Amino acid sequence: MMKTKTEYLNEVDTYSAHNYKPLPVVLAQGEGIWVWDTEGKKYLDGLSAYSALNQGHRHPKIIQALKTQADKITLTSRAFHNDQMGAFLKKLCEISEMEQALPMNTGTEAVETALKLARKWGYEKKGISKDQAEIIVCENNFHGRSTTIVSFSSEAQYRNGFGPFTPGFKIIPYGDVEALNRAITPNTVAFLFEPIQGEAGVIVPPAGFLTAAKSVCQRHQILCIIDEIQTGLGRTGKLFCYQHEPNSKPDVLILGKALGGGVFPVSAVLTAKKIMDVFRPGDHGSTFGGNPMAAAVGSASLAVLIDEKLPERSAEMGAYLLEKLKTLESPIIQDIRGKGLMIGIEVKASFGHVRPLCEKLATSGVLVKDTHERVMRITPPLVIQKSDVNWLFEKLSEVFRSV
Repeated sequence: MMKTKTEYLNEVDTYSAHNYKPLPVVLAQGEGIWVWDTEGKKYLDGLSAYSALNQGHRHPKIIQALKTQADKITLTSRAFHNDQMGAFLKKLCEISEMEQALPMNTGTEAVETALKLARKWGYEKKGISKDQAEIIVCENNFHGRSTTIVSFSSEAQYRNGFGPFTPGFKIIPYGDVEALNRAITPNTVAFLFEPIQGEAGVIVPPAGFLTAAKSVCQRHQILCIIDEIQTGLGRTGKLFCYQHEPNSKPDVLILGKALGGGVFPVSAVLTAKKIMDVFRPGDHGSTFGGNPMAAAVGSASLAVLIDEKLPERSAEMGAYLLEKLKTLESPIIQDIRGKGLMIGIEVKASFGHVRPLCEKLATSGVLVKDTHERVMRITPPLVIQKSDVNWLFEKLSEVFRSV
């Protein structure tokens, strides 16, 4: 017997930790840009699982890769080789123009991998004294939820109750090249940042920041580490967001989310061989990292992005949606910003929290989510068509006009 929506919600409320506050929608099916709840109501997915669904829900080529591999072998651990991982990493390195990759599962794991890589590189290649390595990060960053990562968060809630914290990090204002210059010391090993801050509210840095940051890192011989877990793989209108600016290719690139095509957790850290070589057997690992199922899905996910020209679609549809959004005449809108299909609508402080607007949109058949209270994040799957963008804009217009 089918449960009611209330029964589903009560079940989760009873048995799940209360570490999320989702919209009261219970989803049961998805295809492309659309999802359906347990009562059959249809919604446009305007969040894409925080950019994990760039290829859309259940892309047939990705699902087929999953099914085919599931009929063969799913897990070997890294104690043995498997016949899928090498081909996946080769494809990933080729499209990112990197030499080597270390596969993991979640974005948090990939960031932790990059942190360990940077520290060991600093000790072995730069000769920094034991336990003195420093990594520079930005205010309002979001790189994950592990104890070490929240140690360098500037968001009070992410840290409250979770100390003592991991030392070795300096926080500077986002987009401030001069602050980066001032923060560097002989013990600095890396600068870690997002090319657009997603969780902070789709914060786009000043033009030229990526190029300037890479130049500073080169001059001081520290690693430029760019976290493209949310921005990468087509989301901002380029395969990687750093490609919007010249001479900004990072020394270390962190990927996740859409690398798994919305069906499997897949992440990776990519860099040059001379940097990756600081890792030796036993230094780092993951039982599931690089498993044959993840590798098969990752290969298919990359193929869909490239073959269907989804970064180009994101650039075209994102520019079109941004242009239409900027015609909204609403007294509550403070700013509309973004690149590609990574867009934020910020409401004025006097209006308050944007969540009620997200809830109202849900009743109209559009799912989006609030971030940092005043920003509505709009990140639909990259497979969206122009007619769908027009429909999405009409629903957004109705909600903002109603206020």
